[in-house]
Amino acid sequence: MKRTTHAARLAALAGATALVLAACGGGGNGSTDDETSPSTGGENGEAGGGGDPLVIGTLLPVTGSLAYLGPPEIAGVDLAIEEINAAGGTNGVPVKPEHTDSGDAENLAVAQQSVNDLISRGAHVVIGAASSSVTYGIIDTVVEAEIVQISPANTSPGLSGYSPFYFRTAPPDSVQGSALGNLIVQDGHKRVGILVFNDDYGTGLRDVVQSTLESNGVEVTYGAEGQEFAPKQTNYESEVQAVVSTNPDAIAVIAFDETKVIVPQLVQAGFDTSKLYFVDGNTAAYPDLDAGILEGAKGTIPGANPSDEFRARLLEVDPDLTDYAYAAESYDATILAALAAVRGGANDSQTVRDNLAAVSGADGGEECSTFADCVELLDAGEDITFVGQSGIGPFNEDNDPSEAYVGVYVYDAENQVSWTEAVFGEVS
Repeated sequence: MKRTTHAARLAALAGATALVLAACGGGGNGSTDDETSPSTGGENGEAGGGGDPLVIGTLLPVTGSLAYLGPPEIAGVDLAIEEINAAGGTNGVPVKPEHTDSGDAENLAVAQQSVNDLISRGAHVVIGAASSSVTYGIIDTVVEAEIVQISPANTSPGLSGYSPFYFRTAPPDSVQGSALGNLIVQDGHKRVGILVFNDDYGTGLRDVVQSTLESNGVEVTYGAEGQEFAPKQTNYESEVQAVVSTNPDAIAVIAFDETKVIVPQLVQAGFDTSKLYFVDGNTAAYPDLDAGILEGAKGTIPGANPSDEFRARLLEVDPDLTDYAYAAESYDATILAALAAVRGGANDSQTVRDNLAAVSGADGGEECSTFADCVELLDAGEDITFVGQSGIGPFNEDNDPSEAYVGVYVYDAENQVSWTEAVFGEVS
């Protein structure tokens, strides 16, 4: 349990760069049974309990172009549920997980079927989706069923304030876009091309990156509106030739799996790939590419760098993890949902929705960093601020994190990425 201020906590994150970025930004009710609830929770410490479990479903990528994000996100959820249940569950009942596959935006039928499955299984909370485009395809079904959706990775600005039932533990693209643009500026580049695919995620992030670059006097030579490529192409030679012909100092690639094809074609076109910049959709290891092809390239991923201790806990859940992107955000989303149920004294969607902002610290309150410690404070009638692994601030009026970190990563000679620093951003 921690009693430090939120500002002090943020300042203490190792390696963080103090750069503030201006950014614009239904389940059934559980029955009560006080006698079975060691964690009486309840708003203002009032007694309450749930005879039925809080059902937390996941809608995360097991297949599709973002499948590499699935393992760390699922591990984050599983670790959180393991710790919640070890501490007595919510309102005296173990949390029940329900895992499903989100697929990707090119196969929305996968996510749509998964959402229908989660509704039929009585989910009160859905953790996911990872892709903003997938969320746009299913969010109306989720919130119209009055189920709480908490995404650990959605970044589209258009999702801010979308529904009282929609929250996210990742900041909108306005924060990452500013961070990436400023990183490119700080590296001294004056002419920058952008290769971006034509979907809501890609164009929304591109717009912020472009605005940030141009406001700092950097010329965007290629990649403006109308110069996007279609997702899932198999060849990008024309786009690569078009951007390289503008003689950029650096190129930002905003894409997913397409990156595996784009990078070798950039090499063939004679571009120095150490001057590439990636985003969260493609900042990943590329062991199948030629060794050293990405050495020196950089990327950004929203979120603080997971601590060694947290990574060790995740590996106990999934020993095969090699990537940790959005694991912390998934973990925090799950803990916050459970704490909201405890604070409200019932295991249902409405209770979670009504108490999420409060347990995130929107109303102030004592800081706590584990589920068990936070429940102890709630049982004592205290307001709380959950201090999670992702470094985000309390939810704002749009149900976005009010502040967040964006990690900066660099590629080595084996095309593996390592965290170098974190840039702090506020969502306004």
